[in-house]
Amino acid sequence: MAEIVCIIGNKGGTGKTTLSHMLCQGFGLVRQRSVCVLTDTHRQPLDPDGRRYLIADARTSEALGKVVDKVRSLKGWLGVIDGGGNRSDMDRKLYSLANLVLLPFRDSHEDIRTVIKDLETFPRAYAIPSQWPTNPWALEAANKAVRQHLWRYSDRILTPVPALSASKLLLQKEIPAALPTPLANACRALAYRVLELLEVPCAEPAEEVAAEAAEPHAGDPACAASPLPQPQQLNPIRH
Repeated sequence: MAEIVCIIGNKGGTGKTTLSHMLCQGFGLVRQRSVCVLTDTHRQPLDPDGRRYLIADARTSEALGKVVDKVRSLKGWLGVIDGGGNRSDMDRKLYSLANLVLLPFRDSHEDIRTVIKDLETFPRAYAIPSQWPTNPWALEAANKAVRQHLWRYSDRILTPVPALSASKLLLQKEIPAALPTPLANACRALAYRVLELLEVPCAEPAEEVAAEAAEPHAGDPACAASPLPQPQQLNPIRH
């Protein structure tokens, strides 16, 4: 049976969609098959061609039920559901069906106040600092705010995902043939941490120093030993 990871949170703009695609990209890099599930009605499905993961459109309740049932039936797969922002009812629904729940938040006091409420509402969820600053001074200020306001939840805060401008490439309608190595390393690290939480066996990935273009995509011959179902099998509704 597949594992379901839901990325939710009451505040918009915290990087839920970016994190969803980074996680699925990371799964693909460590040879874990996954599908990124869209539920945000304000977004359009991205082109699955050339990606290391499938795309599923679940922007209606009926479609979501069908996609989740299909993913659950796929042994060894991972489903990553992008919950979208400002949808409390949807967050509760996704929380009820998830094996793991992630609550992204950015380095603002508004984000921190919101994630505290979400951590209280969803006691099985983990908070994950998203698009975290890399500038030393900004990083210290962000970490200080977390220590001051989130110390009660220190055992439920994951390693920050750094801000990478290259992460926007994953949200393009069509993904580029080659992605920067720093993005690949960040995706791998995120995937490994989530697999650890899910207790899914996986060797810890080493950081890459070579160009990401050298690695095969899910549809390449090098990956033919682990065939993927066609996108339409997971995607009952495409608009």
